[in-house]
Amino acid sequence: MKNTFLFKSALLIIAFLVVTPSFVSCTMEENANAKKPSITEVIQSQSYLSTLAIALEKTGLSSTFNSQGTYTLFAPTNEAFAFFLAQNGFASINDVPSSTLKQILLNHVIGQVVNSTDLPSAGYIKTLAIGNTSTTNNLSMFVNKSNGIVLNDMSDVTASNILASNGIIHIVSGVITLPSISDHIKANPNLSSMAEALSGAGQPAFFTTFSGTGPFTVFAPINSAFTSLNVELTGGIAGVSTANMTKILRYHVATGNILATDFTDGEVISTFEAPQTFTVLLNSVLKLKDVNNRNSNVITTDIQCTNGVIHLLNKVLLPSL
Repeated sequence: MKNTFLFKSALLIIAFLVVTPSFVSCTMEENANAKKPSITEVIQSQSYLSTLAIALEKTGLSSTFNSQGTYTLFAPTNEAFAFFLAQNGFASINDVPSSTLKQILLNHVIGQVVNSTDLPSAGYIKTLAIGNTSTTNNLSMFVNKSNGIVLNDMSDVTASNILASNGIIHIVSGVITLPSISDHIKANPNLSSMAEALSGAGQPAFFTTFSGTGPFTVFAPINSAFTSLNVELTGGIAGVSTANMTKILRYHVATGNILATDFTDGEVISTFEAPQTFTVLLNSVLKLKDVNNRNSNVITTDIQCTNGVIHLLNKVLLPSL
């Protein structure tokens, strides 16, 4: 009888271990995380991040990053904050309005744990910050890993993958300010042809406009779109007059913060090149049809800026010239 009891007990223990491995695994993982300091505690423990610690406390984010969660924080150093304060005329971090500072800090945060190797090679991620023209679409950040890791063409990642109980920290060399449409166009190397056209001789001050209040929706052709246009046009892009290039560029801008979910099939979009419009086509992919019945695919949507939104196109739209 005693041997039978021991045998049955052993079977019960084995059955428990077989049925509940995920429970054991989760418990071990939770215990391991509990031994790590929180993001706030990591920041507070490093003297070279003391300004960030003050900023988190000032904005009430210390408690956020001291509690449970899954965050990725790009942490600016004291030197990064010193440069930011000097550039913006603030004597100290306490002089930055709390509401503004909070959104700037949230612009350094992703709502999931992303280590450096999992960041996109050249693409957009969403931060936790909110801009001035949309309360539903968080601000976008452009990550460029062609030479190190550069964020919004403003800040380099100088140290990475510092683990915390509620996320991960990457140290950055600069404060990543809230990006305007101008900032995002300049940050993406695949929009360099667009940037060159916008700043071309004789063009209006497009970049000044796109740094303003807005809201604007910009449909931005990528570099290959301009390459294709150069082949398509008789005489190439060089043969386009300054006035006609202005018309082309204005034809890619609409008023408002128009997200991809706002479009309807057959919708006619008014542009800055009034009264010329283009038409939205909702099929398997989102397309735009210009007045010359040429279609352009929208290949990236909802790049959110503080003053509007950008959608990337694979073809330049052409108005009547």
